[in-house]
Amino acid sequence: MKLSEEKIQELIREASKMLMRSYIPYSHFAVGAALLCEDGRIYTGCNIENAAFTPSNCAERTAFFKAVSEGEMKFTAIAIIGGKNRKVTDFCAPCGVCRQVMMEFCNPQTFQVITAKSQDEYRIDTLAQVLPDGFGPGNLS
Repeated sequence: MKLSEEKIQELIREASKMLMRSYIPYSHFAVGAALLCEDGRIYTGCNIENAAFTPSNCAERTAFFKAVSEGEMKFTAIAIIGGKNRKVTDFCAPCGVCRQVMMEFCNPQTFQVITAKSQDEYRIDTLAQVLPDGFGPGNLS
């Protein structure tokens, strides 16, 4: 499904809002995400750090876990934006753990990963492009 420019812009705007809500007292690297469900609903997330580090959670997983906990299981795209001290200077790719969570719930050939520097500067890849040869539920069939 090709996303409209209007929908892409909305996702980037929502992800940017979440960037400002990040809890980042240790790394000072804020990330916001906006996850688009197949039905058009958007779930957002920010990264949340913890002094013990491993209990920290990424913005992308926060959005996915919120959506799944509300019964959503079909996803179309996610927008991600991030930067040190909440200043975005480059594209912010999802970490490996987040890519694996995406693999659990999304079709790697069609799910779109939007990484943005701004409303005007973004790129769109499929999950298969950002996680080639990914391992998912289909591998266990």
